[in-house]
Amino acid sequence: MVSDGQVVVKFGNILAKHCLDQRCSMELLRATEHTQSISSQLGIVARVKAVTGESKASSELLLSNVQNLIQAVQHVLRAAEAACVKGLGQPPADPEEEEVAAFCQQWRKNLTQHRAKEALNSDRDELGLRKTRGAKAEPTLMSLVQEQPPRSRNIPKHPNPRKGHTVMDRHL
Repeated sequence: MVSDGQVVVKFGNILAKHCLDQRCSMELLRATEHTQSISSQLGIVARVKAVTGESKASSELLLSNVQNLIQAVQHVLRAAEAACVKGLGQPPADPEEEEVAAFCQQWRKNLTQHRAKEALNSDRDELGLRKTRGAKAEPTLMSLVQEQPPRSRNIPKHPNPRKGHTVMDRHL
């Protein structure tokens, strides 16, 4: 969980660096800093629990930190969605940054297609308001992350100095 939190932090930092909207960029940086803190806390709590053994208090603290990390990751992904919608600048030739940009472009393409379908299949009532019954939810970055098939660990797409994984190699 801690290493996955770090992957999300790296993802958020890359997006914040390339976001064209300053407010979205700052919100994304705040969310990644918060996620970084919680991820570090979780690592500390896990190490302490490993040394001290099984106790109800340490288990509850560990669970609480895991829940906080999940909420922080969701905040980063919501802020990343806003940054993607506002627009991203052209990333440099860094393979990880290119991979993050491609991932975000795929999500934005899915969102655009979803919105176009919704506009064509008008599920509007007599007042022009969208009907909620039967309407599909818009795609989110979280759903795109969850849909990605696991990559082969033997053939990394782009080598990374840290354990040979790229930012999007892992499932959240």
